[in-house]
Amino acid sequence: MAALKQAMPRAETTTDVASDAVAAIIADVRTRGYDALSDLAARFDRVEQHRPLVPRAALKEALDQLAPEIRAALEESIRRARLFADAQRPLDTDLQIGPGANVAQKWIPVRRVGLYVPGGLAVYPSSVIMNVIPAQAAGVSSLALASPPQPAFGGLPHPTILAAAELLGIEEVYAMGGAQAIAAFAYGVAAAGENPELEPVDVVTGPGNVYVATAKRLVKGVVGIDAEAGPTEIAILADAGADARLVAADLISQAEHDPNAASVLVTDSADLEQRVRDELDRQVPATRHAERVATALSGPQSGTILVEDLEQGISVCNAYGAEHLEIQTADAEDVAARITSAGAVFVGKYSPVSLGDYCSGSNHVLPTAGTAAFSSGLNVTTFMHAIQVINYDRAALKEVSGHVVALSHAEDLPAHGDAVSVRFSS
Repeated sequence: MAALKQAMPRAETTTDVASDAVAAIIADVRTRGYDALSDLAARFDRVEQHRPLVPRAALKEALDQLAPEIRAALEESIRRARLFADAQRPLDTDLQIGPGANVAQKWIPVRRVGLYVPGGLAVYPSSVIMNVIPAQAAGVSSLALASPPQPAFGGLPHPTILAAAELLGIEEVYAMGGAQAIAAFAYGVAAAGENPELEPVDVVTGPGNVYVATAKRLVKGVVGIDAEAGPTEIAILADAGADARLVAADLISQAEHDPNAASVLVTDSADLEQRVRDELDRQVPATRHAERVATALSGPQSGTILVEDLEQGISVCNAYGAEHLEIQTADAEDVAARITSAGAVFVGKYSPVSLGDYCSGSNHVLPTAGTAAFSSGLNVTTFMHAIQVINYDRAALKEVSGHVVALSHAEDLPAHGDAVSVRFSS
């Protein structure tokens, strides 16, 4: 498995390059607050900004002006995502270990969350839904959302982002982008002039560029984070019976995100590989973002992995740990059941990644760069923490007191044992 992991196509990691610049931005926001946010908005977003908090009227106006078909699509996406998120809420545990010996675990929502929605090459109202819905399902009482200010919209975030926030009932929305938004959420910003206090949060979630990912890494520990998201990925495990036209279309759909996006085909069929290449040659020039797609498909992070058979293909996919993994093989459900490392698995030709991006009910904020081997996509428990509760009576403690004393001496921590023994001494 180690050799397989080292052989996988990956984008170059650039977080180390960004660390010094991001640390300086975080320090600036902590020191100068709203003045720093204003300067950084001018520097990075090319907007003159004095009040990043988006007025309530702007949120309402954005929803009022939203095209009916987009509103209907967002509402359906919200409905499906809420159904799945509500079903994820973990159950509390209450166990009687013995007479008078009770141990429980209760799940508590964090108090306040900062949700980041990127700008950049595309507009992501779907990311508003994917971040907000599980936090609401968890019971988080205070939610703030940040998205980069846009020169084209008077220094506000994109109106479709604002409309999605309004649909979800999010009233606290900030026109803030990049590392400075993450810093503001993590450390808070003191009130100044017409700007109210931006209260620090407990958890920061949401995708973003390398500066956002680096900022999340640097504030981790001050706040909880979902993940340090890298460029998006798709891997498709396909056999000779797969439809090359669909495989090519799905590879293109992820390459469309970013020039650094990864599109990987894993197959045991050289014939399918050639047919997919032919389809890419036909489909790429016809897509709107052809140049971006071509750059992503030709990068070191993308390519085809030819395997000897399906068995080896499954091993390769588990080693790769794709953010999105499509299974387009015979017996796709059986193959999918053997996948142990992926952010999300899309089974069969009628479950494309695009479905998961928008309207499957699943969450599209997923682990990248192989971290799916040990981490999960955004879900309700991202916004909760578990508290254990121990309640023993006198007899129950007496029953195990000898064991506690013995183990305390084994660890050369005798006062631990004394703290139990003293309860039974005269």
